[in-house]
Amino acid sequence: MDYMKSAIEEALKSEGDIPVGAVIVKDGKIVSVAHNTREKDNDITSHAEILAIRQAERIMDNWRLDGCELYVTLEPCPMCGWAILQSRISKVYFGSYDVNYGAFSSRIDLRKLTSSKTEVYGGIEEIQCDKILNDFFCKIRKE
Repeated sequence: MDYMKSAIEEALKSEGDIPVGAVIVKDGKIVSVAHNTREKDNDITSHAEILAIRQAERIMDNWRLDGCELYVTLEPCPMCGWAILQSRISKVYFGSYDVNYGAFSSRIDLRKLTSSKTEVYGGIEEIQCDKILNDFFCKIRKE
């Protein structure tokens, strides 16, 4: 199964918010999916990654997400990056690089501040992820 495609589909549900989708997978099965809802929830912490982590923690009844993989359409910001590292997610796959706020290579690499063994892979379905973000921001500028 192409988990990044599932994250992209989830990103498209981010009505009125920056279109970011996240999927957490464990043992080849999707555990949780989420998209940005900051505007809807009026909550700065309602990033796709944070919401997916919270959902996975509830489902797995554990804050330790060892062995889980996260697929997200945009490189996580520092807030999300730190939550990812602290939750012990094993692998992160992201689509678009975030040159302004990226926490795993573009701006900084939070892994250098900890002993985390989290593996990170960027640029997955990057063209499609970039297009979704660019379309969103073009629409916002026109309004």
